[in-house]
Amino acid sequence: MTSNGVNGHGPIGDGMSSSSKPKRVRTGCLTCRERHLKCDEGMPHCQNCRKSSRVCKRGIRLNFIDTQVQSPPYLLPPVEWNVAFQDESREIASEYKGGLGKYAVLSPDPDVSQVDPTLTFDYPATAAPASSLSHQALPPIQGILPESYDDPPNIIFEPPREQQQPHNPHHHHHTHSATESTFSSNTLQGTPYGNSENGLNGEEEQREYLNNQEEVLFMQVFVEEVGLWMDSMDPMKHFSRLLPFHSLKEPMLLNAFLACGARHLTLVNPTYHEDKALHYYDTATRWLLKSLQNPNRDTVICATTAVILNVYEIMSERALQRMNHIAGARALIKECGWNARSTGIGAACFWLNVGMELLSCLHFNWQVAWDPDDWGLDMDFAREQENGKEEVWTYRMVYIVAKVANFRASIPRFSESSPREEQIRLQKRYEQWTKLKQMMDSWNENIPRTMHPMAYLYPYQTTSKSAFPEVWLIKRTTIIARLFYHTAMVLLAQINPVMSIDTEEMGEMQKQHANLICGIVAHVKDRGVASVALRSLAIAAEALTVRREQEEVLQIFEKISKETGWRISFVFKELKEKWCWDEARPQPPPQPPQQIPNSAMLHSTATLQPYQYQTQTPMSTQPITLQPQPSTGPPSGGRPPSGILNPMLATADFSMPKHPYQTVYVPPNSLTPQAQFNY
Repeated sequence: MTSNGVNGHGPIGDGMSSSSKPKRVRTGCLTCRERHLKCDEGMPHCQNCRKSSRVCKRGIRLNFIDTQVQSPPYLLPPVEWNVAFQDESREIASEYKGGLGKYAVLSPDPDVSQVDPTLTFDYPATAAPASSLSHQALPPIQGILPESYDDPPNIIFEPPREQQQPHNPHHHHHTHSATESTFSSNTLQGTPYGNSENGLNGEEEQREYLNNQEEVLFMQVFVEEVGLWMDSMDPMKHFSRLLPFHSLKEPMLLNAFLACGARHLTLVNPTYHEDKALHYYDTATRWLLKSLQNPNRDTVICATTAVILNVYEIMSERALQRMNHIAGARALIKECGWNARSTGIGAACFWLNVGMELLSCLHFNWQVAWDPDDWGLDMDFAREQENGKEEVWTYRMVYIVAKVANFRASIPRFSESSPREEQIRLQKRYEQWTKLKQMMDSWNENIPRTMHPMAYLYPYQTTSKSAFPEVWLIKRTTIIARLFYHTAMVLLAQINPVMSIDTEEMGEMQKQHANLICGIVAHVKDRGVASVALRSLAIAAEALTVRREQEEVLQIFEKISKETGWRISFVFKELKEKWCWDEARPQPPPQPPQQIPNSAMLHSTATLQPYQYQTQTPMSTQPITLQPQPSTGPPSGGRPPSGILNPMLATADFSMPKHPYQTVYVPPNSLTPQAQFNY
């Protein structure tokens, strides 16, 4: 017989359970609490701390039961508050069809008489917020492209397709704090820049540094990503190292930098919307257009800002529809008198602008609008005995590639009426081709040793399992120069007037330099060369015939697109058409050339010649029968026709009747650049 007390279910068991329940410690020390021990609350030292020789830390005991305060609260005496309301209903209603029709016409503002009457714009009469500026009629730039042409794919940058959505003017309703009509002319004199969130305001605030988290992010992205390739041929690194500091006191320059940084973020990170980039782009554009109406403007700041906005437009998804500064930047560069002889910021802007045009012309098979012979470049090819002048030789290679681009774009489309005239024309073109080839060989012979590879490994010597050799070049400008050099050699092999690409000599010349381009791009780790690498790789890839090499090139393009965010889907399409890929059925394995032994195929020594530090092997001196060769220009399709002068820059000169910025441009009082970049 078991008692209730033993089982703990009776009165005795309940009493024992309640008495053995541990009590919660209320005044224990902090040391025991940190050690998760029960404190005996001994004073001044508890038992646990005495045994372990620890400091018995005590906290302050707080009691919130007493809610009395020394001074009771009281109300402030009533005062008259002046509250101003800003009505933005008209701006919001203007974004909807027929929205302004619900409002009566406003009477003229009496303060408008204080605005400078010389500052006028060709904007729509209805005010619109900055968010819808992409739909406003910014002052057009004449002579860009005929309206019948479709938008060709962007040359350097194209954003991911999922971001190519039409801009929704109803997405948000933020506006500038002041419109153009309240922007007085004294802000054109290089006043310090206020907070960018205020847009075009008249507030003056000297900025010693950026103190806005958003601006810091966008500027960092510009310096570390966009400015990286903009300075690829500039030894002073103006855009990534010097001009950001100068932009602290130049609002339109700063907004242009922030626009490019924000735009790059939208390309690599889908969480960033293009609204921020458009806001900074629109603000910089308004500052620039205001300055162009001031005859006492700083021509250097205007030209530099236009060049940066040119970069933004190249990064945009519909470049030919937002081409407000591509031609304007070239015209302002010419207005400043910048050319190949310029130094400092003038040289940086000139070579960046020329380089971007050259990439466009290589892609669309256009002629360069600014004749290379008018650049004023020193083309003395005496052997370079001094290192550190790699940029000079890079400029010379840009000149040669521009000449090659013009030669390719000027290939006759039709034969002459008589065989004799056709033979004379072929002879002249072959002489021009030979001169270009000799210039290429002379350049390669006389460049400094630092512009040749530091290392060269055959594919079987590398651990990357690449089908291309590993060509290691150290300096960024050297990589740019070598890519341009090999690209020009590939093009020369394709456009020989009297020797077809099917001949052994031209075919081997094309194959060798195409493999070297792929070898450089496949192993380069510098993102600053990506803009040139994309175009060079696309030209070289057209010459590839082995499926493994073709697939690796597509992987290289995907890697560049992932790292930079640039959309290059058009390159995939063009290459697959060139390679005659049929995606519906598997491709048969490529057949090896008959003239290559199996042992040579094992090590690829027959297809990949060792790098030549001297001039390439001279061409055959056997008699050549002059026969016309078909044009190698890309098909026109829905793009502007090939062989023409660059239509984007054909009228990019203020001396021409239809020049950029026609609706706002006022000639400056002095054509001498005014800005001094002292750092």
